[in-house]
Amino acid sequence: MTAPVLKSTDRGLYCEAGDFFIDPWRPVDRALITHGHADHARPGHARYLATETALPVIRHRLGDITAEGIAFGEVRRIGDAEVSFHPAGHVPGSAQIRVAVGGEVWVVSGDYKTAPDRLSEPFEPVRCHAFITECTFGLPVFTWAQEADVAGSINAWWAANAADGRISVIGAYSLGKAQRLLALLNDGIGPILTHGAVEGTNAVMRAQGLPLPDTVPVTPETRSKDHPGALVIAPPSALGSSWMRRFGAVATGIASGWMAFRGVRRRRAADRGFVLSDHADWPGLNNAIAATGAERVFVTHGYTAIFRRWLESEGYDAQVLGTEFEGEDLDARDDDNAPAQTGD
Repeated sequence: MTAPVLKSTDRGLYCEAGDFFIDPWRPVDRALITHGHADHARPGHARYLATETALPVIRHRLGDITAEGIAFGEVRRIGDAEVSFHPAGHVPGSAQIRVAVGGEVWVVSGDYKTAPDRLSEPFEPVRCHAFITECTFGLPVFTWAQEADVAGSINAWWAANAADGRISVIGAYSLGKAQRLLALLNDGIGPILTHGAVEGTNAVMRAQGLPLPDTVPVTPETRSKDHPGALVIAPPSALGSSWMRRFGAVATGIASGWMAFRGVRRRRAADRGFVLSDHADWPGLNNAIAATGAERVFVTHGYTAIFRRWLESEGYDAQVLGTEFEGEDLDARDDDNAPAQTGD
């Protein structure tokens, strides 16, 4: 029996044929990175390879690293393996990584979303023999509304708060979700303010040419009276913190797939929850897996046991693959650990 194309190790997913790791969680010599979130792009590796679009944010977060960019679809030979990166639709520059060894093709999805948004490269199904898929939202209850409907709800909430003389604050990860929110906002309602972690990422993406509306960075001197009717975007961990005191009485919201569970919103003491995720919902997961044509499916970070059983009932050879990826976790530290940014 031939060796698997990829295997799980204590440092991450390893390809022996190419002597590289994919999204390793401990320092390695060569790391192929799907995207810039902190649970996938970690410091300490000797060499990094990521898409040309993802690399600027990864450098912003990790600092002085030895890294190379690769175009989507470009085939690169590393040792006895052929690798290529394909759009994952999760955040701008995010990729699935295709690895082919001796005619056997495996695909690592990283994090992905099949529904299009206004910034990320659309998800691209990749045919393979084995597919390693996240299942952060791997339950039938998770079915996302149309993005335009969510945008309408957010803008109506903001406008109502502005009319009442209140500042609106939305918690959203500083890489990906925050920029997606910005693309959905009606900036005619009022000014848009941003936490330092969000604004640092915005600056990187603007330099890459991504169309983002104008924003005002929050500083120690910022006061709500100077920005009536504003909406503030901050990491979820900033909500309820001392950082919020400068705004006085505010209306708070959280943008996350977890807002499909009302109890999560209550636990976070937010006034509103907006169901907006950069991960695939239940139909998206199932459609993506079917489109690969894979017979073997490895599930990771999410409802792994439940989703594995579901896939087995659908005829797949499904297994749970243990990783240190976190998915979308409102209780985790925000995704931006760049030393130049302000604290959460």
